Amino acid sequence: MKFEAVTIKDIAKALGLSTSTVSRALRDSYEISEETKQLVLNYAKEINYRPNPIALSLKEKRSRSIGIIVSEIANSFFSQAINGIESVAHLHGYNVIITQSKESYEREIANIQYLSSRSVDGCIISVSAETKDYTHITELYERNLPIVCFDRVIEALNTFKVTVNSFDGAYNATTHLIKNGFKKIAMLSGSPVLSISKDRLSGYRQALIDNDIELNENYVAYCQHGGLIYEEVEKALNYLLKLKPKPDAIFAGADKLTTNCMRYCKASNIEIPKQLALIGFSNLDFTDLLCPPLSVVRQPAFEMGRISAELLIKMIESKRPITDFESKILPAEIYARASTEPINTQKKKQK
Repeated sequence: MKFEAVTIKDIAKALGLSTSTVSRALRDSYEISEETKQLVLNYAKEINYRPNPIALSLKEKRSRSIGIIVSEIANSFFSQAINGIESVAHLHGYNVIITQSKESYEREIANIQYLSSRSVDGCIISVSAETKDYTHITELYERNLPIVCFDRVIEALNTFKVTVNSFDGAYNATTHLIKNGFKKIAMLSGSPVLSISKDRLSGYRQALIDNDIELNENYVAYCQHGGLIYEEVEKALNYLLKLKPKPDAIFAGADKLTTNCMRYCKASNIEIPKQLALIGFSNLDFTDLLCPPLSVVRQPAFEMGRISAELLIKMIESKRPITDFESKILPAEIYARASTEPINTQKKKQK
């Protein structure tokens, strides 16, 4: 049996009133007597009446809902960012509709079309790894749908953007490996078209240059879907570890790449850090409990989500179109643990 919500018509029929009288009573109109208002309100409470959000959105020309598009909800970084978005949305009386692209361009198009058809008041988007053409997003933005980009941003879109300092995060992670005695450092990167991949690759390269280490482009391997597909990571690592000379450390440029690197090493009986040191971006809460504890670059995901939601609501509720946009760039933190233990310390333990 199909569920049917209680409507104003049902209340009117039960109380022998007109629908317009019930509607005015529920809106606390001065045109309706206090006695009738109380009658309507008491009955509405008794039958658990809730206003129809679709009807309200048509009347107010607002749905009080925000759309979110991320690559994967299960990804720790995105789940924490969504928590940040939802905390602000709830505070301001907005609901959120969460969709995931699974790194698919086609699915991203379907997601934003669905959200716009549901008349969301605005969207917060982190684009998929497959997305090279942003027309499906820019067309809606040009039709005045408020959009905020976070993490993986659309550089050409003139809107608010919220990111972490990917260049510094990669630079500091690579420098950390160098200071610990590692010289043959490979990078495992996500899709080369993503803004964060470009920035992290630049940071990695600059750290090598600044430390007088020859830049070997063969030491960079790409995973188009950013670690979402384990076989891509396996193929990339098989390639890197067959190089001569073989890398002595890996810097992984995304959450799933980092954890899947560790998974690969476990399956291949590669000792970390004795045979291969590992550091990478990761927001998992239990990286310190792994064996060995994993060195990571951690992003302020909740804060990124919170700021994104505040900026989007600012766009939605502004009485005049906003034309002056800024990019919020937050710092990343490095947590150095046993997976990047210095070479000298390892040698002392062996003696």
